[in-house]
Amino acid sequence: MTAGFGTQAVISIITNLFFIGMTFWILQAINIEKILKKNRVIQAKLLYIFLSVAIGYSVSNFFLDYLLWAQHLPLLFHFIFAG
Repeated sequence: MTAGFGTQAVISIITNLFFIGMTFWILQAINIEKILKKNRVIQAKLLYIFLSVAIGYSVSNFFLDYLLWAQHLPLLFHFIFAG
């Protein structure tokens, strides 16, 4: 039983890090410097990091929820056809 929780925790950590990293990489394509004040390099980097975490975490949660729903889908058919 606890092994399942450990596996789920590892999958959650990996997907969160993956999607946050992917989001950071994607945000690099946006030229956000045009809307920021000059000489605000640290604030710009923090903005990229915060946006990456917010968007990446949301996408990761969607992915993990979708995976969980897909795993529970056979239970629906089991109850419909077995009952």
